[in-house]
Amino acid sequence: MTSLISDRATLTEELRKIAIRAGAAIMDHYHSEFEVIHKEDKSPVTAADKDAEALILDSLRKFVPDIPVVSEEAAADGHIPEIGHSFFLVDPLDGTKEFVNKNGEFTVNIALIEDRVPVAGVVYAPAKDRMFFGYGPGKAFEQTVTPNPDGAEGANQPTPIAARNPSEDGLVVIASRTHRDTKTDEYLNLYKVKEFLAAGSSLKFCLIAAGEADLYPRHGRTMEWDTAAGHAVLLSAGGSVTQLDGTPLLYGKTERGLDNPFFVARGALA
Repeated sequence: MTSLISDRATLTEELRKIAIRAGAAIMDHYHSEFEVIHKEDKSPVTAADKDAEALILDSLRKFVPDIPVVSEEAAADGHIPEIGHSFFLVDPLDGTKEFVNKNGEFTVNIALIEDRVPVAGVVYAPAKDRMFFGYGPGKAFEQTVTPNPDGAEGANQPTPIAARNPSEDGLVVIASRTHRDTKTDEYLNLYKVKEFLAAGSSLKFCLIAAGEADLYPRHGRTMEWDTAAGHAVLLSAGGSVTQLDGTPLLYGKTERGLDNPFFVARGALA
């Protein structure tokens, strides 16, 4: 187990294959009729969430059985394992509202946390055939991948990505398609903004990592599994995610129920 976790490239390759299989399971539901159930917090959940999570948890259990996994739907049912130095955070279908609305902006998210920092992560948007992954500084990539239940067959070669320095004429800001609020608008008054982009789910982190945007402020509630994988990709691409006071956004915050404070994701020097 120790040697596997230390070999983050090999680990991330396996996480990619797991995410692709989960994406294929999600797309089976996406192209059919499905029921939407609302949890106690009013957020939606579907059979696609449940099926993708079961596949991911089973795969991780077989691949790295000694590493605990915190996953959204299991956590909602009260199943949160004890976590220590290393653990996985999983959001099997981030952006269920986007899934229900069928706009394609939903993702599969798997991240490895070590010492409270996301050190490897995979974000896969199966409806858009976009895969992002990262496993350390300078090790961030994008890849075109069509959902395939057997693994990564048919995928093109990964392309290195890097967060960019913003241009002098202003920032490209990316915000949530469904959670934009007045606090975010007030915060953005501090910056010279030339363009706004809207996107759902953890794709926002990845678009900054790919040099397509510069800043993503979030002044609403998120959970650790919502952000960890995208955070890992952005860190690998040379960006950052901090609390509003500039301190790093950390993980394993059991004292606050694994939810996040407000944060800002930035490109290289945004």
